Amino acid sequence: MAFAVALILLVIGSVAFHFLSPWWLTPLASNWGAIDFTINLTFWVTGIVFVAVNLFMAYAVIRYRHKDGVRAHYEPENAKLENWLIGITTVGVVAMLAPGLFVWAQFVEVPEDATEFEVVGQQWHWSFRFPGEDGVMGTTDARLMTNENPFGMNPEDPNGQDDVLIFNSEVHLPLDVPVKVLLRAKDVIHNFAVPQFRVKMDMVPGLVSYVWLTPTRSGTFDILCMELCGIAHFTMRGKVVVETQEKFDAWLAGHPTYAEHAAKLPGDPEAGRALYAICSACHGVQGEGNAALNSPKIAGQGAWYMKRQIQYYRSGVRGSHPDDIYGRQMAPMALTLTNEAAIDNVIAYVQTLPDNAPEATVEGDVEHGERIFRVCANCHGHDGMGIQALNAPRQAGMSDWYLVTQLKNFKARIRGSHEKDMYGIQMQLMADILHDDEDINDLVAYVNTL
Repeated sequence: MAFAVALILLVIGSVAFHFLSPWWLTPLASNWGAIDFTINLTFWVTGIVFVAVNLFMAYAVIRYRHKDGVRAHYEPENAKLENWLIGITTVGVVAMLAPGLFVWAQFVEVPEDATEFEVVGQQWHWSFRFPGEDGVMGTTDARLMTNENPFGMNPEDPNGQDDVLIFNSEVHLPLDVPVKVLLRAKDVIHNFAVPQFRVKMDMVPGLVSYVWLTPTRSGTFDILCMELCGIAHFTMRGKVVVETQEKFDAWLAGHPTYAEHAAKLPGDPEAGRALYAICSACHGVQGEGNAALNSPKIAGQGAWYMKRQIQYYRSGVRGSHPDDIYGRQMAPMALTLTNEAAIDNVIAYVQTLPDNAPEATVEGDVEHGERIFRVCANCHGHDGMGIQALNAPRQAGMSDWYLVTQLKNFKARIRGSHEKDMYGIQMQLMADILHDDEDINDLVAYVNTL
């Protein structure tokens, strides 16, 4: 009897949770309402079966429970019951599968007027490519991928010269315009998914898969990777902004074409020497840093990382949090570099400065720090020298007190909370593995040994 009561309570609780739970599908933002219909239909079919089977089990337990002097009736075959079960099961299976087949037929037939763009996934971020004015995207080859050519663009293909390259994890789409999304992965299997769009698809290295949709609601939506792709899989986030055609065109025009990217001149160290005079007041004549002024060592740091941080300071992505005291000091200094050429020049000069290891100031349990660093090494490298492809800067040989400060800032959400700091948000999540200041000191003490 207790088992029957438990089954009844299980049914009541499950039905109540389904109707009262705050967790349900996100508001639809695309043309794929048919997918919502198939999901709801599946819930109803499986829900009815769940309720019917469990209530029948409860009835059978009560009705046919053991009674003294009563023997069970043995009936090995019942053609009428079997026919009913076959018929009901067939109806249920057809009800679940048939709508999905119709939706899939629509899913694989892309409208002729759909525009195209490409999503490139890699551990652990997104980048995007749009065709230029010719409307045709150029060819790519994985063998051509480098830090300077992350998309693997074919320089000999004229169709690719005007392709627009988006080097961050935010993409914009025009409202009410059908779009075919080409999906490509660099390293392992990823999965492109925007819950509000109701479409998702695996991205397999060596293949180009696709989805298509028509955005029907303006707003900002999260891009998620729904295929376990490594230790930082849960941090692989992006954003898609759906807006009017006019705003989309303006956003797209603000990004470089492949030809512009390839033709960009490297920074001029001599021109950067004069610009560095302001920086040297805090960071030192040789970029060695100055702990008394809370200015870290910059000599030896990756040029790509320094450029991103300067741009973040200039745009308010970094240095705008009220508790980021030293970041707020750096923000106006970054504005002295008035354009991209100035940034490139001063960074080119910093790259000529001697990369001398600073004196260690942080002490901790090195062995414990080594165990913690095994997680960090997946992005920053086992030698702590950073990996540009993973957007992870160098740690080894840099100012240890600065590493401590920034790890604490990430944990306290002082750094990385700006909505456009996609990699800072990743670091916030990763920094949470450090439980206290002792963990931070142990980790940095180990980094000092690299």
